[in-house]
Amino acid sequence: MNLAYAFTSNPQRHEGVRPFNIWGLRLFYFLMLIFVAPVAFQGLLTHEGPWDPVRAVTVCVWAAYPSLAVFGLVHPLRWLPLMFFTIVYKALWLGFIALPLWQAGTLAGSPAEEIANAFIGIPLMAAVVPWGYAYRTYVRWPRGNATQLLPNPAA
Repeated sequence: MNLAYAFTSNPQRHEGVRPFNIWGLRLFYFLMLIFVAPVAFQGLLTHEGPWDPVRAVTVCVWAAYPSLAVFGLVHPLRWLPLMFFTIVYKALWLGFIALPLWQAGTLAGSPAEEIANAFIGIPLMAAVVPWGYAYRTYVRWPRGNATQLLPNPAA
């Protein structure tokens, strides 16, 4: 395979998004599936006793998003919001939990260190997101007649 092909857009497939991004997204969806889902489902299936409600939400979210990653393997662009969710929650956790611990010199050796090490790869996740496509699809108002988007009151 030609390396240049991986970094050029293909208008016929994937709405002009480069193969590098498509395969990078698929890689991260796959990694979510094989690394996060087993741990989360093990926590759900082996838990004994009453749940702490906040802990239960955490475990259920950790079971849900990698389960949905299965769909991202097949349709990587349709499931791009799952990548946004993953990047944002990890960035928030690093900024609000890990960073203060690190600044205080207490991150190393703490229970948060292992999670911080797992989350530190978010720049790689962000690197495979096709940000131009994301902007065109999720942010920019569609071009054309805006009245086409409004319901027809006569109908």
